[in-house]
Amino acid sequence: VQLQASGGGLVQAGGSLRLSCAASGRTFTAYVMGWFRLAPGKEREFVAAINWNPGSTSGGSTYYTDSVKGRFTISMDNAKNTVYLQMNSLKLEDTAVYYCAADRTYYRGGSWFPNFWGQGTLVTVSS
Repeated sequence: VQLQASGGGLVQAGGSLRLSCAASGRTFTAYVMGWFRLAPGKEREFVAAINWNPGSTSGGSTYYTDSVKGRFTISMDNAKNTVYLQMNSLKLEDTAVYYCAADRTYYRGGSWFPNFWGQGTLVTVSS
């Protein structure tokens, strides 16, 4: 299984970025995909997750950490096995390396220790 993340970059505070993560693998079906981030001097933090919904083309239930609610939106394109993180109203404290993650079990909230990780993509928010 490979998770390929992209979309990071430098943006001014208040701006927007969209991260993408494509999952590939011969028999891989992701039941949940999501994002974590790692900021300098901090522990890795869960950002958002979305469960796969076989009855929908765009994913099922979503989960967010409190600090990004109302600003970030996670979505999924089932056909492309790709998850997106639309980040609006970015703040300086959103600066971090963002990691895509996936698993073969549904996420129900709480702690999540993904089995599959992508490489990080750096998001830098400047003042």
